[in-house]
Amino acid sequence: MFRLSVRSCITRLSTAALIVLAAAGSTAQAQTPATPPPTPAAPAPAPATPQAAAPASSSKVFNPDISVIGNFLAVTGKNPLNTAPSLSLTEAELALQAVIDPYATANFFIGVSSEGAELEEGYATFTALPGNLLLKVGKMRAQFGKVNTLHTHAVPYTDRPLMTENLVGGEEGLSDSGISLSHLIQVPAIFLEATAEVYQGNSAVFQTSERSRLNYVGRLRAYRDITESTNLDVGASYAYGPTDVGADLNKRLYGVDVTFRYRPLRRAIYQRLNLRTELTWSRQDLPGALRANAFGFYGLGEYQFARRWYMGARVDRSGRALEADVTDTGGSFFLTFWPTEFSLIRGQYRHIKYAEGHRGNEVIFQLSFSIGAHGAHVF
Repeated sequence: MFRLSVRSCITRLSTAALIVLAAAGSTAQAQTPATPPPTPAAPAPAPATPQAAAPASSSKVFNPDISVIGNFLAVTGKNPLNTAPSLSLTEAELALQAVIDPYATANFFIGVSSEGAELEEGYATFTALPGNLLLKVGKMRAQFGKVNTLHTHAVPYTDRPLMTENLVGGEEGLSDSGISLSHLIQVPAIFLEATAEVYQGNSAVFQTSERSRLNYVGRLRAYRDITESTNLDVGASYAYGPTDVGADLNKRLYGVDVTFRYRPLRRAIYQRLNLRTELTWSRQDLPGALRANAFGFYGLGEYQFARRWYMGARVDRSGRALEADVTDTGGSFFLTFWPTEFSLIRGQYRHIKYAEGHRGNEVIFQLSFSIGAHGAHVF
């Protein structure tokens, strides 16, 4: 009996102890918060030092886009009036282009040849003027016609038309220090732009040593989309200024250019057609109240028949600015292959009949290549 009583007491005590421990555990669980306490916040990172900034972004901000374009020509055949060497790197062009601020951009083009380095263009463009105005200040190619605005590597043939050589200053063309102001005229369904320019008067066409005698250029351009694949571009140009023919003798240039483009949207990288003609009239004052008149034009057709292949032809006819009743004529065929957007290979056959009776028959090969970022050319 005693042993049973002792065992019974031990069992009861054990049961009571378990009940007390369970109750204590329930109370502790009830007092514990449902969510864990927040962890301490991580210390804030130290301010970035100039050395820690990304080098790519800083170089983009503080440095302009830089590119170099090389133009190599190989000439064979006969031309008694053309003294171009058989092999030559005709030009290496260094281009520096950047955004100055939200209101202006800057462009500099430096040409390096065997004759030395020369600033071809260097100007600032102010794009945020009121009244749909655009202002350019510096040295630039005048807005006269189409070919005069293009750099050598941007024309679709190896040379420049006879009209440009005889009447508009050749490769240098109308390029001078001055001011250009353009206005976009609001006309429904037509892009209409009027440009007025004033230059120093120190180019291959106009020359003067007097401050008061300047060179003036005006241009009116109209552009319209005919269909989703075709458009028409028409321009009229005028230039007036002094020349070195004699004291107080001036020259006037009148120009008209028409461009038709066909480029189907669904095959834009495989097919296109450009047709262009440009006409120029020259009126040069001569001593004794005389005047020398000359007329020149070219017609161009260019067709893309594959993704990297272009073919084209050009006809030329031009008088000479200071010679009456003198006319040079010519024709060219060319084939262009673009391996990539950074290089081109072109072959051209050129025939020229000069007014003196001389004839030139030449085959010209061109290799043009570029490195770096280069902006879009004039459309």
